[in-house]
Amino acid sequence: MRLKKLQSLCLVLLVLLMPVTVFAISLEEAAQQAARQNDAKVLSARTIEKGDSRVHEIKLLTRDGVVKTVRIRDNSKQKKR
Repeated sequence: MRLKKLQSLCLVLLVLLMPVTVFAISLEEAAQQAARQNDAKVLSARTIEKGDSRVHEIKLLTRDGVVKTVRIRDNSKQKKR
């Protein structure tokens, strides 16, 4: 019984430690997560498509007044042809 609890705990910790890109599905979700992780405001967000892959590009304004661009791969369903 203890082993199963330990395995479950390890699985939960693994999921929680995964990078944002694993969970980023929509542009809005990616922008919100990027803003939270960088303690910044979202200036703009767009999705760039290259072949079958999509990348969310989010421009942020940090508390220090620095503009930062974050790119997050969209791991949702691949673009249909």
